[in-house]
Amino acid sequence: MKKLFCKLLLQLFRYKLDFTHVPQEAHKSILIFAPHTSWRDFVIGKIAVTALGIDTYVLIKRAAFVFPLGNILRYFGGIPVDRGNFSRFTSQVADTIKAKDKMAVIICPEGTRALVNKWKRGFYVMAEKAEVPMILGYLDYKTRKCGLGPVFYPTGDYEKDVQEIQKFYYGMRGRRKGLFHLENMKSIQTVNTENPA
Repeated sequence: MKKLFCKLLLQLFRYKLDFTHVPQEAHKSILIFAPHTSWRDFVIGKIAVTALGIDTYVLIKRAAFVFPLGNILRYFGGIPVDRGNFSRFTSQVADTIKAKDKMAVIICPEGTRALVNKWKRGFYVMAEKAEVPMILGYLDYKTRKCGLGPVFYPTGDYEKDVQEIQKFYYGMRGRRKGLFHLENMKSIQTVNTENPA
């Protein structure tokens, strides 16, 4: 029922969902979602992934989990986290993923809706610690297409890997034009998705 409802919402919002690529690994992964220039980008992204049949979770500051909002946030996949200590925070998320058979955590690597030229590193560290792949989720406002791209396994070389991952997002645009630093990149190159293990 939730899946069908989300499909209808996407049609209502005039987004085309790509059903051709739903990797099995997506059910236990760090699900990168970009661009993230507006709260709407994130909401549409969450709806899209749910429409693809993937149960997703979202990291939210523990302070937000007060009654009755806490119950609502949990229903929609909210996970209360303490972000003060980076190492403890990433370990907490990784341990939670490891403990479950299926768990896809959506993360916007930009970390903000404002224009940034560098992604936050947390998504990568969580994938490494949890020993799960990263799935490259996307929402392109220019083409009004959304879905899941390649499966990417961390190699341990963050700088090299993030450059490779970002190639997939070249030319995509968020709702607010000019706030995604990769939108003017022209050439989309092949992303290396091989599992190094």
